[in-house]
Amino acid sequence: MDRTLDRMRLVIGICARTAPVTLQGGEMTVSLAFQPHVERLAAAGCTPVLVPPLPGTGHVLDRLDGLLVPGGPDVDPSLYGGGPHPMTRGADPAVDAAELALVDRALGAGLPVLAICRGMQLLNVLRGGTLHQHLPEVTGNDGHCPETGAFGLGRHRLELEPGSRIAGILGAGPAEIVCHHHQAIDRIGTGLVPTAWAPDGVIEAVEVAGRAFAVGVQWEAGHTEDDRLYRALADAAARASV
Repeated sequence: MDRTLDRMRLVIGICARTAPVTLQGGEMTVSLAFQPHVERLAAAGCTPVLVPPLPGTGHVLDRLDGLLVPGGPDVDPSLYGGGPHPMTRGADPAVDAAELALVDRALGAGLPVLAICRGMQLLNVLRGGTLHQHLPEVTGNDGHCPETGAFGLGRHRLELEPGSRIAGILGAGPAEIVCHHHQAIDRIGTGLVPTAWAPDGVIEAVEVAGRAFAVGVQWEAGHTEDDRLYRALADAAARASV
């Protein structure tokens, strides 16, 4: 059987985001996913499906082969003992609670997990870690989230932990990524191992110790042509489904 066709049996859940749109002249709120996530997973031979951020959706994990937790709004700082910062925006406690429960259940089930940007921050909070609520106050610049008035991307190289899963995914050569985040990991959560850093020391990747594939990355996967993370998730899902 063709390997790509066989892979299409693998179903990868993508945590949905909600956003207001104007459609046919009417304003409405929709559930959506960043299209490059969908396309890259499909190109890797998987079938991506949306998982809404609602209470009680954890049962769907029994029908999934992997989970992608994408970027999105800031995490509610009260979840890690922080007070509201003026630059912390868009936090939705109900969405956070639903997504935390989903990720926790996925990890408990040994499901391959790829957490991107907000996803990595959520993973850290789930494990008892904390976040820097506004990174420019720590680094002294806006290099991770350029203040351009639009969706500006920062760009920098990574320092990779030799022998780590993320080093295996990205290879031995220099790794350059693009980013758009004003928050980042402060105190690392229990059982998380940092495996990549920006030149200024900001943690750019974590891995969950003792899990076959549970990786968080801080950068904007999907905003370049690099598909290695998606293929790594697909490969992990294929191995776990055997």
